[in-house]
Parts: sequence; C-alpha cells; structure tokens
Amino acid sequence: MEQRRFSGKGHWYHETQTNHRSDEVLPLVPEAANVDDRFLLDLALPEEMSTACENWLAPARTLCGLLFPLRVKVSRLHTLSAYDRLSTALTVAQACGVQRLCNHYAALLTPLPGPDSSRESNRRLAQLTQYARQLACSPNIIDAKAQQQLDEVGLTVYDIVLLNQIVGFIGFQARVVALFQAMLGQPVRWLPGHHIQPHTEPTITGAFWTSFLPEVEMRFASAQQMESLARWRSVPPLQALCAVLCHEPQILDVMGDILVNGLSDTGHSSVKNTSAISAIDFLNQSPDRFSAAQFTPLLSAGIPVEQAITLLAWSAFCGWLNRLNIALRAGE
Repeated sequence: MEQRRFSGKGHWYHETQTNHRSDEVLPLVPEAANVDDRFLLDLALPEEMSTACENWLAPARTLCGLLFPLRVKVSRLHTLSAYDRLSTALTVAQACGVQRLCNHYAALLTPLPGPDSSRESNRRLAQLTQYARQLACSPNIIDAKAQQQLDEVGLTVYDIVLLNQIVGFIGFQARVVALFQAMLGQPVRWLPGHHIQPHTEPTITGAFWTSFLPEVEMRFASAQQMESLARWRSVPPLQALCAVLCHEPQILDVMGDILVNGLSDTGHSSVKNTSAISAIDFLNQSPDRFSAAQFTPLLSAGIPVEQAITLLAWSAFCGWLNRLNIALRAGE
C-alpha cells in the first residue's frame, strides 16, 4: 500500500494494487496512528458531553480494538488480515471524506506488509475495496452478484460478517466524529479539490428478511455464540440479524451494548422537528460536509445539545444497521 501525492491535487488516495515500497514512504500524518481514544481519535469533548455520552462511547472504543487488533491471526475460516481490515477501513473513511479518520487509518495501514503481487491477491484486494466503497456509498446496489463475488475471491462466512461489520462501523464512526466536530465548530474535511459523491440512503424493501449466509447452527455453536444469541434475539433492531452476526459474537455483543447503553433512548419525538430531519438527512448523505450550519438549527429549535447529539448518533447507528440488513439479505 502506497500513499501517493500529486501536485495540483492536494490530497492522497488509496490504491487497490500492492506496490513495492521503500521504508521512506510515510502517510501524510504519521502521528495520527498514535491516539489514546481509538473511536473519537483524540477529539477533545467538553467534560459534560463526554460524561453524557460515555455509556455508548465506551463500547464503541472497545469495538475498535476488536475489529482492528494489534495482531491478527489468520486461519482457514478467518482469512481477513490486519492489512485487509485496515485497507477496508481506509476505503470507507475516504468514501465518507472525514479527514481525521483518513489520517488515522492511513497511518496505521502504511507500515503493514501488503499481500503478494499475484493476480489472485490483486483481484481479492480489488474486490474488497470495490465492495466496501459500494456498501458505504451506494448500499442499495449490493445484490446477489456482489455477494457471490465475495465468495469467488475466497471469503468465508466469518469473513463476510466481519467485512460488513467493519464497513458499517467505520461509517458510524465517521458520522459521529463529523457530528462532534460540528458541535465544536470544527471543519470535517480539508481535501481541496476532492469531491465526495452524496451517499445513498439505505432502504430495506420487502416484508420478510432472510440472510444469504447460514445462521449459526445450534448443535455446533460455542457457549459464547449461544449466550450472544439468547441476549439479542429479543432486541428489535437486532432480532433478524443476530443469528448471522453471532458468527462473531464478541462484535455483536459490543454492537448491542452501543445500542442499549444510550442510543436506544434518544427522544425520538424530536425526529418530527424539521431541523432534526434536515440534519439527519445531511449527516447520512454527506458526512464530509456536515458542520455547525446543520447542527446549530437543532439547538435553536429548542432541542438540548445532549439530546441532539444522541439523536444524530442514533441515526448514524441506524445507517450501520441498515447496511447490514442490505448486505446480508438473500439476493433477489
């Protein structure tokens, strides 16, 4: 993976092909790899806001460690390497256009050895990158063909669940960071000349939802999988998904904690407010351009700042859930 800088563009981009690098090749902001808060990436919040949101921010930080551990052991059933995970994260961060995330994941990715330069490896990485970008920006185009292509490049059931969780989580992280930066009056994006296409709002069609992936079989399930399934099968937003997502029960458990530890009680009546609807739509479609201009009208409409933050974070979480529903549903 090489980060290239072109004169006149003022930004870098992520290539899908593996390149031989010298040790001198560095990301634009190498210090962005070193953060104490892996979710907000050391974005400083007022103490009262940090305290008010701690119940759902804490599991979000935990999930960063689960999705992107310092060391990844690959196996026959779990083939996504640290490089694959961070490359996917950087792809989604770039699709969202939130500079803080781009700097962080580029800085983490750059020192890692990439896959070999074989045709198979290049095709696999290109497919991961294309799928991640499509699910992040245009989830409604994910269909049976896109799902089949993941199988064709050798991804297992566990890999596909993990890949979709990474894409959904980074989209959630990008929008939460953009939201807090807007609250603080900070710009989200500093990429001159880099235009981000508006994201498509994920929509679920059909009365019944079934997954194209097999559910965890009870006779072979581990104790942790059984416990996770029992815990989340009665929680409405996770009911349909949990039998598939509990292939990776630790990730499902922490995702559920984000939901129940603060984002499920958001005062949904505020969504009937015109300013709230406008802000939600803008954050979902253009996180790179979300700013105080979209956030301040919620406060002017009388919505308390903590409630406005939680409401918009909830909408970002819904985007994560909806992408999982779209990505994992049986193709038509």
